[in-house]
Amino acid sequence: MWVLDQIAPISPYGVPTISAMTINSPTATRYASNLRNLTSTGPPSGINPGYVNGHSAASGPFDHIRGSVYGVDMARTPPTGGDRSAAVVRRRPKDRKAQIARASAEAFSALGYHGVSMEAIASRVGISAAALYRHYSSKYELFRDAVLNLGQQLVDGTAFADETESDPDPRRELRRLVAALTDTALANRESGGLYRWEARFLRGDDQTALNSQMRTVHLRIQRPLRALRPELGAHQRWTLSTAVLSVLGSIVDHRAKLPAGQIRAVLAEIVDSVLTADLPELPTAGDPVTDAPPATGTTKYEALLSESLRLFNQNGYRDTTMEDIASAVGMPASGIYRYFSGKTDILAAGFRRAADRLSEDMAEVLRTVSDPEQALAVLIDSYVERSFARPELDYVYYTERLNMTAADQKILRDLQRSAVESWVNLVMPVRPQWSAGQARFAVHAAMALVIDLGRLMGYQNSEQARAVVTAMVDLTLLGRYRLRAALPAR
Repeated sequence: MWVLDQIAPISPYGVPTISAMTINSPTATRYASNLRNLTSTGPPSGINPGYVNGHSAASGPFDHIRGSVYGVDMARTPPTGGDRSAAVVRRRPKDRKAQIARASAEAFSALGYHGVSMEAIASRVGISAAALYRHYSSKYELFRDAVLNLGQQLVDGTAFADETESDPDPRRELRRLVAALTDTALANRESGGLYRWEARFLRGDDQTALNSQMRTVHLRIQRPLRALRPELGAHQRWTLSTAVLSVLGSIVDHRAKLPAGQIRAVLAEIVDSVLTADLPELPTAGDPVTDAPPATGTTKYEALLSESLRLFNQNGYRDTTMEDIASAVGMPASGIYRYFSGKTDILAAGFRRAADRLSEDMAEVLRTVSDPEQALAVLIDSYVERSFARPELDYVYYTERLNMTAADQKILRDLQRSAVESWVNLVMPVRPQWSAGQARFAVHAAMALVIDLGRLMGYQNSEQARAVVTAMVDLTLLGRYRLRAALPAR
């Protein structure tokens, strides 16, 4: 949930160190008041800045979206019966700004930044578009405040960690942080997608302000972690805090139902395992990498699907033209229409093809491996390898699926649910203490870890990078490490 989009890495963890900077935007200034204090305590050189920003479930309570409330205006209705003294006064709700903030966050999360209009948000709140424009001058301003309000709540909800009278027991402090962040995620499942996938549309100083907020949350997690595990290096601490935020934030990526108490219990158990992880050696820029496999098949149809997803991942769906796709494949743009009716058709077909192949691989594993734990281990390895070989599939699915038709979105959701249930059926015999619902939440947490840790490492397709991610997924689903062959010496 709270791991931001990748900014071109300088190294496997790659991001430049942030230096002092001037914040010009009033809104950015409001949310980045502590930015300069963080520049000396930010991520170590080599950590990807887009990922020190945890979109993962760590946050403070989003229960009450904050924001300044405009002064109360009064609208008078004409008196009836000629008695002007009987005028009725209608007062604007005192929480109107908060209503707008929550409605806009949920709308942007559900429909995407480009799929929302000012009129649609006004309708959700029950006011006119003209009334909405009295609060916000543009859709971007509304979007920016919705994202930064959420980020500020992460900061506010974990502020107790900075108090001078903070808990002297680092283990208890971590559990308090996890509990606060879990409550935040639970309170904002409808709007968390905005934070996780749509914040990429923030501009300049606003993106900087959000990065500052997320660094604050990461550093608060890392402080007690450093006390508990002083042997950890900076990269290891950032990997673990990203994993914590990923597990907790995973609940905004799905709509599985479970009593809140059970959700808290299973997420807390997973986070405890993650924080005690004995991480394999972390990847470096010099590690040998596995080249991405060539596009399956040699037909124009397959090439169009493969190149389209690559371009959607690289440039974004809306900024990729049919001409761009045609050029990548080596054909005229008009030729694409022999295969697809347009970009939306290409997007849906690419996802269906990937889902079909994943389903075939899973069916083969389930047919040939009878032991649930062994079958689950094979699925974990296969899923991690596939994600690192074709990282655009997961990323484009979560960021661009709203560009498909409602019917295609439903088909893909049904395919995803079916795949998740296959994993759940294997997890339950391995983790008998979990209910089916808790196993379902754990599977979604594991899948989020693959995406978020992969992005943290720039999806460097090396044995070291895959080993780190696989180990974290093992802890999440199996509850322990598997014995593995030693990695090759550097």
